[in-house]
Amino acid sequence: LHLYESLGWWRTPQLRDIHNAEENNELHHLLIMESLGGNNEWFDRFVALHAAIAYYWVVVVLFVVQPSLAYNFSHLVEEHAYVTYAQFVEENEELLRGIPPPPIAREYYVNGDLYYFDKFQTSRSEDSKPRRRPPCDNMLDVFINIRDDEFEHILTMSACEKWWAGEGPTPVPSSEQSSLGKRADWVQWSEEVNNLEPKAIRSNSGP
Repeated sequence: LHLYESLGWWRTPQLRDIHNAEENNELHHLLIMESLGGNNEWFDRFVALHAAIAYYWVVVVLFVVQPSLAYNFSHLVEEHAYVTYAQFVEENEELLRGIPPPPIAREYYVNGDLYYFDKFQTSRSEDSKPRRRPPCDNMLDVFINIRDDEFEHILTMSACEKWWAGEGPTPVPSSEQSSLGKRADWVQWSEEVNNLEPKAIRSNSGP
């Protein structure tokens, strides 16, 4: 998206904002896993770091070739994550229910930035579904929340994929689609300004 905007091919920062919110959500998933000891082993950190680098460049190449392919790939990754978390919750429900949540989980799901939390959930952006305000009283809640986050990522990636392929509406909420204005409006305004007489401009500017 940055490359497309830098080259002047396309500009929709509202979509970048959605992806920034997704990134913020995934960051907090990572922080939660790290709080549980997920980054204690050197080998685990090594694999995670290099997998993230490889994933990034695969998505970049796919986006340059065809953006819908990049979104399809991300869709598949999110789908795998959702299935994995769902299986983990189902198999460990009673155990997780008796474990308190780590502070970072409560900070994110209870006291965190609700604007960004709502932002990446594009399926709920038009008030068609209620906003999620999940509980975070134990580790079961934490993993259910992460599982449900991944499902929202699936819906957002699917919407982006269909939009880029010309098969669906934009994932950007209708209330934000005109936030940057339209070029036609700018052209009309510039013509009005260019047609103003110098005397009219001075009178409009005041003393």
